Amino acid sequence: MRLSAMGDVAMTVPVLRAFVKQYPNVKITVISRPFFKPFFETIPNVSFFAFDEKERHKGFPGLIRLFADLKPLKIDAFADLHNVLRSKVVRTLFALSGKKVAAVDKGRAEKKALTRTENKIFKQLPTMFERHVSVFEQLGFAVDLSNPQFPEKAILSAEIRAIIGENHQKLIGIAPFAQYESKVYPLDLMQEVIAQLAQNHSNKILLFGGGKKEIEILDAISKPYANVINMAGKIKFQQELQLISNLDVMLSMDSGNAHIAAMLGVKVVTLWGATHPFAGFSPFNQPLENALVADRNLFPKLPTSVYGNKKVEGYEDAMRSILPEKVVFSIQRQLAD
Repeated sequence: MRLSAMGDVAMTVPVLRAFVKQYPNVKITVISRPFFKPFFETIPNVSFFAFDEKERHKGFPGLIRLFADLKPLKIDAFADLHNVLRSKVVRTLFALSGKKVAAVDKGRAEKKALTRTENKIFKQLPTMFERHVSVFEQLGFAVDLSNPQFPEKAILSAEIRAIIGENHQKLIGIAPFAQYESKVYPLDLMQEVIAQLAQNHSNKILLFGGGKKEIEILDAISKPYANVINMAGKIKFQQELQLISNLDVMLSMDSGNAHIAAMLGVKVVTLWGATHPFAGFSPFNQPLENALVADRNLFPKLPTSVYGNKKVEGYEDAMRSILPEKVVFSIQRQLAD
């Protein structure tokens, strides 16, 4: 069970993919929001159960109904990869019915020590992938993530090809937004990055986002360039996953798009402001040098937040210490590999 957010749900995918390869006789049912169902459709032995947050499974009575709805599946063990109030209730019901249960340890104390402004303990914490593996170990299933396998690149539909064209050598995805402002690379610097990448006409740059405001911004950014295309609002989510699987590299903030690209085996360059990869949210199977972080010599209190939802005075421009030239160089290095 993992209900939200998008990036967190995406981070379960590499672990489940490794699990089913190593335990082909075990069937897994993923309980999550209906929107995330496409994440799991290519994984064998994994079925999806839609959590109806607004009606059937709403509130405490809804969680009782959820437990009843799951009973016909004859579940033997329950892995709580969320560990919030709702999942705790369901987990407890399974435990009371005699089933084996385990929950993810989110390491809240360690993360607090990493992000506090005084007496900071700056060290790499276990990744969320390692924390998920630990849950399955508690249930008796050791999972090895050292040799990951990824799905084949999706065959792009005629609709997508009509939008992006056929004449491209390298596909670069850029997802310039995040839930919190402290995780978003300044727009003027991102425009410099795009301008430099667009100079090479063998590059095709695809912009990702969502919502009316983001679409308007991306339209304005892409307008001057023939090889920069705003994909936001033009295709369905499942088509977006297919397109992302075909990218040569994705540039993303510390956000869901980074984890979606990584779960599909795409190289990912990430930009970090208030947050830091040491908190355990670096995309799957990506080298640390692909995570470009704000300068801690100039901003020694970094990271100041686990999720980016905390603001620290004087740190508003921390991401400006990540120079556009460095971002472009990192992307070019991925394309050359």
